Amino acid sequence: MIYKFLLLSDEVEDFSLEVKIDPESTFLQLNDAIIEALNYTKDQLTSFFVCEDNWEKKTEITLFEMDTSSDEDSWTMDSTRINEFVEDEHQRLLFVYDMMGDRALFMELRKIEFGATVDKPVTKLKGTPPRQILSVEELDKKYPEAMPGMDIDNDYGMETGYNDDELDIEGFSGLDFSDDPDSYR
Repeated sequence: MIYKFLLLSDEVEDFSLEVKIDPESTFLQLNDAIIEALNYTKDQLTSFFVCEDNWEKKTEITLFEMDTSSDEDSWTMDSTRINEFVEDEHQRLLFVYDMMGDRALFMELRKIEFGATVDKPVTKLKGTPPRQILSVEELDKKYPEAMPGMDIDNDYGMETGYNDDELDIEGFSGLDFSDDPDSYR
């Protein structure tokens, strides 16, 4: 049996990626096939989200164990087989490849091919994939409401000065704030 996935981007109109993979493969094998086909680097965190029909995220399958203290089940790509969460044609997933930019590819199981097999994932790329990582300027343009008025290059959103009237020094009445460094001991 073969699962045939179609991946699309909301950023690049002429892009698509088809992936044929054995449903017994792990999500890590699917992740690696996608990363390799798109010529992305493997130094970024990625996640799969199993989604409802309206793309609402249900279950996350992460590259690494993220939260061991949670009462909720956690799923990692290396130990989770695709067919544990994907069983029906038209099942939807998101492949998040840029965590900082919250950017993802939309995935759908387009077809289940019975009686066919593949030893390793087979990919077919059409068009140019979206860039893997956006610059700070591009993130600021994409999400201006996330950091209003914040100039990341200059001050990281912090005020650089303070108002002397706002400084409460009453609690420090017994301290000597002279210029003599030995007085602080």
